[in-house]
Amino acid sequence: MRQLAAFRNSLAGLRFGLLREAALREEMTLIAASLPVAPLIARDPWTLVALWGSLLLLLSIELLNTGIEKLADRVTRQDDELVKAAKDCGSAAVLMAILIAAMVWGVALWDRVFA
Repeated sequence: MRQLAAFRNSLAGLRFGLLREAALREEMTLIAASLPVAPLIARDPWTLVALWGSLLLLLSIELLNTGIEKLADRVTRQDDELVKAAKDCGSAAVLMAILIAAMVWGVALWDRVFA
């Protein structure tokens, strides 16, 4: 029963993010378009897992960043150096996830086209 409640909470978080965060909607659109393309690019199951996994990692980090931002906004609406630093770190984590996804997809595409 606890697992069902946790699953519902997870879906609620995903729904919240999709309804309220433009960046998350943009990334979900990219993911939805990329998921069916990945099997055409991947030469083996592990590459497919890496392609899909890099997208899910990006989505996960974006959701965590959204949580950090919402919590920080709840703590204070005033300019605060530490709140800004927390939000900037969350944003930097999203950037790292984007770079990871770009590297994984870039290598897989390179392998498909030139190997």
